[in-house]
Amino acid sequence: MRFIIIFIFFFSNAFAGEVPNLKNLIIHEKLKKYDELTFLDIDNNQISLKSYKGNLILLNFWATWCAPCKDEMPSLNNLNKKKNLENLKIFPINVGQDNFEKSLNFFESLNINNLKVYFDTPVTLAKKLQLRGIPTSILINKDGFEFARIVGSIDFENENFVKWLSNYN
Repeated sequence: MRFIIIFIFFFSNAFAGEVPNLKNLIIHEKLKKYDELTFLDIDNNQISLKSYKGNLILLNFWATWCAPCKDEMPSLNNLNKKKNLENLKIFPINVGQDNFEKSLNFFESLNINNLKVYFDTPVTLAKKLQLRGIPTSILINKDGFEFARIVGSIDFENENFVKWLSNYN
């Protein structure tokens, strides 16, 4: 009996240690399923997340006027290069109703070269996902369920976060 209690204690602590200590990371106990999630690419083509089923997806909502968005964007850019996250698809979605040129200039000014610009016009996806502010990142598993979200900015290169995220890859 004593062995079982010790085993459970160490196992649960080991598992809990895998979750990154980020104050603004919300891990859902009950996964969220959405019927259809769509947004626009730079050429105004509609992108459907159904096309990416089987991939780990990170939707990052941002705007050019958002200082915290500007702070986290370089680390999001670098997250896209991580070898242990090859199945991760990152979609930075502008919800600030900025035009294409302003959005591209924003990426260029920050040296964002691993990501493409996407748009949520007229902010229908942000409403559907019930965003409360930006930046917000939604994490969707391979089966298309939202399993976590990040409300506010983070360092996407945080070693504990990257290790935790790679468990879903």
